[in-house]
Amino acid sequence: MDTAFLISAFVTLFVVIDPLGLAPLFAALTHDETERRRRAIAIRAVAIGFSILLIFGLAGEAVLEFVGISMPAFRISGGLLLFLTALEMLFERRTKRREDQAEEDRPDPSIFPLATPLIAGPGAIASMILLSGSPNADWTTTLQVIGVMATVLTIVLILFLGGGLLSRLLGKTGINVATRLLGMLLAALSVQFVIDGLRDLSLL
Repeated sequence: MDTAFLISAFVTLFVVIDPLGLAPLFAALTHDETERRRRAIAIRAVAIGFSILLIFGLAGEAVLEFVGISMPAFRISGGLLLFLTALEMLFERRTKRREDQAEEDRPDPSIFPLATPLIAGPGAIASMILLSGSPNADWTTTLQVIGVMATVLTIVLILFLGGGLLSRLLGKTGINVATRLLGMLLAALSVQFVIDGLRDLSLL
């Protein structure tokens, strides 16, 4: 077991997935949900994110090549989708839409935007592909990368499950302020995804 490689893989995935940054975002996206539904959303989002990253960790670029999608195109599309979520957060469209819907009809953020592109985004997918496909990589290396990824997502889940406490600490006003600030950060992040994709295509 290469300890240096494991540490490098953990730092890479921790920084890219950013559990600490996702925690307040999860609280903002689920602040008007019941504790039970919030817990279900957290578990579902992490499970789906893990499944997506597992597929790319095992199959690598072959998955994208099979469907004819390049990594730059994936970065750009992920950035555009994330930008739409940022606009909803900035202009309270998500909150107003939820208030007009019954509990069972409320949109579920566990798949989008939590599982993808926030947890299993272009950066995390690219990291899994690069780490599992490093020079001289074998099945042992791939399993180690998957284990590191699972550790990072466990941290994400723990922070998500504590989202209710964070929501109560911030209060309604604090959540509204945080939602708009995070919306601005998400907008910037989404634009960065697009820029990275264009740069990979040598268009910038």
